[in-house]
Amino acid sequence: MGEIDKTELVALTHRLADAARGETLRYFRSSGLDTSSKEADRFDPVTVADRAAEKAMRDILDRERPQDAILGEEYGTKQGSSGLTWVLDPIDGTRGYISGTPTWGTLVGLHDGTRVILGLIDQPYIGERFLGGLGQASFKGPHSDGPLQVSGCKTLADATIFTTFPEVGTATQAAAFREVAETCRLTRYGMDCYAYALLAAGQIDLVIEAGLAPYDIQGPIGVVEAAGGVVTDWQGAPADQGGTAVAAASPEMHAAVLEILARHV
Repeated sequence: MGEIDKTELVALTHRLADAARGETLRYFRSSGLDTSSKEADRFDPVTVADRAAEKAMRDILDRERPQDAILGEEYGTKQGSSGLTWVLDPIDGTRGYISGTPTWGTLVGLHDGTRVILGLIDQPYIGERFLGGLGQASFKGPHSDGPLQVSGCKTLADATIFTTFPEVGTATQAAAFREVAETCRLTRYGMDCYAYALLAAGQIDLVIEAGLAPYDIQGPIGVVEAAGGVVTDWQGAPADQGGTAVAAASPEMHAAVLEILARHV
């Protein structure tokens, strides 16, 4: 992949996030937001904003990269011929979105058939954007911008750990998470994809999750790895196809977490 191609792909990724940002902000904290549940037995929300934001990104890709495949949360898979797949989550953290918290985000990942080569996390309401891959690791926000770099924290006793839901998947997975969390200095919940952005920015040290889809994790993988972090599943294998994920600020911390998780799963 030449330098010109890399530059174009990064620029396109920003355009996708810009398009999604316009749609998500249009509906955020608005009265009468159209919300429904994807599942009958539990509340798994989807909104008009989710669909509008993904459609806006897909429209751009259809015009500018019709040869590429697309995998999106709301509209599924479109096959391609280039070997590249754009992986889209228009609103990661829809529960937070409908609650009015500014911790949701738009995720864009670019996968080359083997691995994630580019990732983006965008928080439109705060106005922060985190990008990693193709030789870049940077953030831009209303107060500052600059390079991304994980904290490098090596010991769990010094770590701040995040996960989205206290129950963390199955009962067995929740027990595994609790054992890790009990060794950490500070445990916090929520944030969805924004936790991975904080990890890449060096603010926190560890994110552990379960029950992920590919579109939940591929954007964060690109950002965290470019910032110097380590991301795998709970067994140490690639996490790009979803399931479980451990994102750590150092190889030492990552290894310590896997050792604890292995006692449970």
